[in-house]
Amino acid sequence: MDKLEAVGDPELRATFLCARSRDLPVTADEVAGAQHVHRNVARSRLERLVTAGLLVPAYEHRGGRRGPGGGRPAKTYAVAPEVEALEFPRGRYEGLIGVLLDALPVRGRPQRLRELGVALGEELAGSPNLARARSFRAGLQRLCEVMKRLGYQAALVEVGRDHAVISTATCPLRPLVRSRPEVADLDRGMWSGLAAHVLGPSLVGRVECETQACLQDDAPCRVLISLRSS
Repeated sequence: MDKLEAVGDPELRATFLCARSRDLPVTADEVAGAQHVHRNVARSRLERLVTAGLLVPAYEHRGGRRGPGGGRPAKTYAVAPEVEALEFPRGRYEGLIGVLLDALPVRGRPQRLRELGVALGEELAGSPNLARARSFRAGLQRLCEVMKRLGYQAALVEVGRDHAVISTATCPLRPLVRSRPEVADLDRGMWSGLAAHVLGPSLVGRVECETQACLQDDAPCRVLISLRSS
């Protein structure tokens, strides 16, 4: 089974979207409860998604107990890093983006891409009348919920006084960044626009990729969002 075949099956697609809607890897029991199916049915669907390369299995103790008395570890299923777009027939959007990039003047290109990314982020965020979050954490949790409603996986994995990290295995622009690294400016702009939508533009400082994980096959993207210095 390949990826397109898997997402073309309504039941597998629903299971895959269920996994993408969670902050942590899912178990068969969690999927069974969410989809009101037997545990064996949920496990079978999850395993088929593993075969298709859409999920990555692992074992972990849920509940914090390890060692003797900790019980058997649960089998979990994490969303696999999405490093190429799923298309049929292939739209060759990488080529289109390349043509558009080359049409932009070299001078000022990074800033222009960032501005376009901000506009994209604002469009993805939805309603312009959305009330601002009351705290940094609440705003970024709301940002992750926005991405999940759009079908992407995103989780707030670190929050400090003035910075936070969002991890996402399915960053919308990652396939394009891998084909044209310059698109990273568009990607950072998109996350800036999303963050400004939930926090307010006056509060958002730097938005950067914390690592080069976007260019790796087996790691989620990590987006570092900092508050503006007062």
